[in-house]
Amino acid sequence: MTSRRTATSVPQFERIVGPAGRMLRLRCKTKNGSHIMQGLTHQSCVLELKRKVEELTGIPCDVQKIMVGYPPSSLDLRNGDAHLKDYPIKSGDTLIVEEEKNKPKLQNTPIVKSPHLEASPVLARRVVPADNSCLFTSVYYVVEGGVYEPTCAPEMRGLIAQIVSSDPAAYSEAVLGKTNEEYCAWIKRDDTWGGAIEVSILSKFYQCEICVVDTQTVRVDRFGEDAGYHKRVMLIYDGIHYDPLQKEIPGSDTPPQTIFSTTDDIILAQALELADEARRKRQFTDVNRFALRCMVCQTGLVGQKEAREHAKETGHTNFGEV
Repeated sequence: MTSRRTATSVPQFERIVGPAGRMLRLRCKTKNGSHIMQGLTHQSCVLELKRKVEELTGIPCDVQKIMVGYPPSSLDLRNGDAHLKDYPIKSGDTLIVEEEKNKPKLQNTPIVKSPHLEASPVLARRVVPADNSCLFTSVYYVVEGGVYEPTCAPEMRGLIAQIVSSDPAAYSEAVLGKTNEEYCAWIKRDDTWGGAIEVSILSKFYQCEICVVDTQTVRVDRFGEDAGYHKRVMLIYDGIHYDPLQKEIPGSDTPPQTIFSTTDDIILAQALELADEARRKRQFTDVNRFALRCMVCQTGLVGQKEAREHAKETGHTNFGEV
């Protein structure tokens, strides 16, 4: 299977290990991927920023469109001598960069686009690997604004263990189903699956509502619903696997949207429609009936209940679906 942070703040796990001096920690995202941008400070000028962007993305300085914030808004970067401290750019921000399409088309290759053919944004599933860490990969993807980072799981598992171990009263054996120490060792293993406990912890950590839409029951579980958060991210869950949800424009180079307002009820309705469609196509796993095999002793099991009992009796926790 499968940090407090606003859409533009430094991830908390970076704060835990300490800030990197006064350097700005920025990410630059284009339609072709994401890049870490280093070497800039608030005293750097706009031209330095543009040159960094060109170096990372290949987009020339004079045709760059740079956006920041949520929702993304364009920066007026015409004054190349202005300092970055005069702009709403903070450590941890993701700069969305596009190439301005303002040059005239060649005379012999006219392109006519009819407005009524423009695709509308749709909510869609972004599939991530079923590698025991899909929850962590999915959460990272949505809170980071659509950044796929397949190596993020160990760091997120360690982060959860650190939070749990730091508050043994809140995270007791009654809550975790095992002792605090046992849980921390368990969650850091790469063969364990995340679930409701981990989603709840990550919701508090990232200071955002995490909505998990279940394709079997067509319901949405809203973690952090009553915490007063302004941001919402969404995952879809089929009984054993999590994937992130994102709003995208089919056939467009526009980066997908993964962070929504908690006042946006329409996006929740669209997520439930997506779950209902998956249910009708039987795209879910009934955890009470699916066949499992203990990967330690090869015992055959049926459903989550038998798996839990087997784990309690033997200490084996590595299961594979048959």
